[in-house]
Amino acid sequence: MKKVNNKTIIAWDVENWSRALTFWEEHCPVTNKEFNCLELGSSKGGLSLWLALKGNNVYCTDLNGPEQAAHDIHNAYDCGSRITYGNVDATNIPFENSFDIIVFKSIMGGISFTDPENKQRIIDQIYKALKPNGRLLFAENLESTFMHRFFRKKFGTRGWNYLTIDEVDGIFSSFKSFNYTTTGFFGCFGRNEWQRNVLGKIDKAFEYFIPFKNRYIIVGQAVK
Repeated sequence: MKKVNNKTIIAWDVENWSRALTFWEEHCPVTNKEFNCLELGSSKGGLSLWLALKGNNVYCTDLNGPEQAAHDIHNAYDCGSRITYGNVDATNIPFENSFDIIVFKSIMGGISFTDPENKQRIIDQIYKALKPNGRLLFAENLESTFMHRFFRKKFGTRGWNYLTIDEVDGIFSSFKSFNYTTTGFFGCFGRNEWQRNVLGKIDKAFEYFIPFKNRYIIVGQAVK
């Protein structure tokens, strides 16, 4: 089996976002557990690949189904037999008490842009779909600083409702345990992946000096 690199799994600002993988494994070991997993908003299916290569079975989904690239990447790494595909709306998940693990990366802002209440709907639907003691593993964009807000408005993704650090405890209050960290600052400003890679290394070197609430990515896990 080919060794997978973090770029294949994470895709964007890999230096910063790949720290989610380390955090998740520290709090929820997933290797050879045969977990029943769901990836929401999968796009190219990187997190499904990560879970499948670690010996789990994954339902890889997006609102209109994963991209063809997801199928191609999964087959390239010989894990297609562990992955099935489908269309799932994260605000209306058609499962209850079904999954050991649900995972997503950077979906809440887009889904909640036209309706801010969708942030809570997503989490409530995930809670419903998890088995008792099941876990949500997630990484999401934070609103962060005025500088982040300014440059995102000028150069970044249009139509995004960023999660704020003050919202977090309330949104995840239904879970019996919830812990998280934040990461990344300069990587957000890179205009291409080479720049983001360099800035992400700077973030890693100086993260201790960057206030927790000023970082632009939240990474967490919540237990039902």
